[in-house]
Amino acid sequence: MEDQRKPEKNKTSTTSNLLWFFGVSTCVKLLLIPSYHSTDFEVHRNWLAITHSLPLDQWYIDKTSPWTLDYPPFFAYFEYIISFFAHLVDPKIVDLEKGLDYKAESVVLFQRLSVIVCDFVLLYGVYRLSKNFSMGFKERVLMWVLVVWSPGLVIVDHMHFQYNGFLLGLLMMSISYLMEGRDLMGGFIFAVLLCFKHLFAVAAPVYFVYLLRHYCWKGFVKGFWRISVLGAVVVAVFAAAYGPFVYLGQMQQVISRMFPFGRGLCHAYWAPNFWVFYIILDKGLAFLLKKLGLNIPVPAASFTGGLVGDSSPFAILPQVTPLTTFIMVLLALSPCLIKVWKNPQPRSVARWIAYAYMCGFLFGWHVHEKASLHFVIPLAIVAGNSLEDARHYFLLSIVSCYSLFPLLYEAQEYPIKVLLLLLHSVLMWQSFSALFTTDATAKAVVSAKKTDRQVGLKGSSSDVVEKGGFHIGWIGRCYLFGLLAVEIWGQFLHPYLLGDKLPFVPLLLISIYCALEIMYSWIWQLRQIMVST
Repeated sequence: MEDQRKPEKNKTSTTSNLLWFFGVSTCVKLLLIPSYHSTDFEVHRNWLAITHSLPLDQWYIDKTSPWTLDYPPFFAYFEYIISFFAHLVDPKIVDLEKGLDYKAESVVLFQRLSVIVCDFVLLYGVYRLSKNFSMGFKERVLMWVLVVWSPGLVIVDHMHFQYNGFLLGLLMMSISYLMEGRDLMGGFIFAVLLCFKHLFAVAAPVYFVYLLRHYCWKGFVKGFWRISVLGAVVVAVFAAAYGPFVYLGQMQQVISRMFPFGRGLCHAYWAPNFWVFYIILDKGLAFLLKKLGLNIPVPAASFTGGLVGDSSPFAILPQVTPLTTFIMVLLALSPCLIKVWKNPQPRSVARWIAYAYMCGFLFGWHVHEKASLHFVIPLAIVAGNSLEDARHYFLLSIVSCYSLFPLLYEAQEYPIKVLLLLLHSVLMWQSFSALFTTDATAKAVVSAKKTDRQVGLKGSSSDVVEKGGFHIGWIGRCYLFGLLAVEIWGQFLHPYLLGDKLPFVPLLLISIYCALEIMYSWIWQLRQIMVST
């Protein structure tokens, strides 16, 4: 009888503890309601007005505002549903003409609260991961700190303004089902996610190969049945999303809105990815050749503008097209896909999916810095697998959050974003230290050896544990000091020494310096995938 009660008690304890973490984060989010918000705030308000005021056949055609609807239909339906609540709060919110640039307290409060409420989807995703796997209490707390208390999500969703927590919650739910072996449900939720935001499609090759190999590759008859069922589920989801627009003959218009390739290779603020180095190399070569007397046209570049526009052509290096970036993402993904096919293990799904999003971030077309959340959040699932994973995640999480700082450029938000990052860094350090403490060396060694056997990595993480618990090494410490130097220069020394001269340099330094860590992280993740059994 006592043995039967114990799992129920553990489940109740997990739920109550997770709710406490979520409650604390919600209090912080409520305090941030009056803070700065970006143009994305007006974007989503306008989508509320479009879906509420216009018939379905006008949703992807309307140009009343420059912030046209460019997300997949499920997100449009989502906006349509919550627009009824917005109308009850303040009818002007959903007025297509009078609501333009509407900034009353009612609209701020409603939209902020809508994001907070939608975070319950993220909560459920984390809950499923916490309750369904044999995690110890420290492992659970670690994941809650990394995900529920993520400073990146707070900055992007609850200050800058977006619904990433809601969407990442769907992703976490999908991963949890795959890790349970419930492949059909995991594939279904991922298909739903794609119909909410198409940028998550970067992981579609991983899902395709994994589901084909792990779920469908079961002999001719059984395999044919399963692939038919899986295909029917995916087709049904996409039919529910896009069917009305196929009927209206508007699919070409919908696709053109969802994939505006004319926006250019990079955003106004360069995301810290591979293309930062490509652009710097091109401009450096052009400058050098011009100094040598060659007639090289050096295209102008906007480093500080906030609006999206066509990117300048390269002066020396080959031009980059959307097809080029697509091929590069697939090439970067191919080693992982081969590994997935050879050994489709549910325990490795989170790492594979995170790696896919990292490939998209590094080599994709017109990548936003906010997309780093797509791989940082899933990686939290495996951050406690070994000391190496913990050290890697600690640095990557800090860099990802710091790369979001330019989103909040007003002075009053500066202490908030710095405090969020510092506090979370301390909490991460404490959580990792509790998991890999020298005070419980014997237990940690056993756990580390078990992890080595499960993941199949070469070497022994237990040897590292025995040498002193959680640490990041001297290279990691030097890198973080360099990050501090970049911030001091951009925030204090550059304005004091150079004034208004070279205003792009602080953002450029952030992009380059953060790109170094993310490129290293990509290589490190690839190595972990390739050496695992």
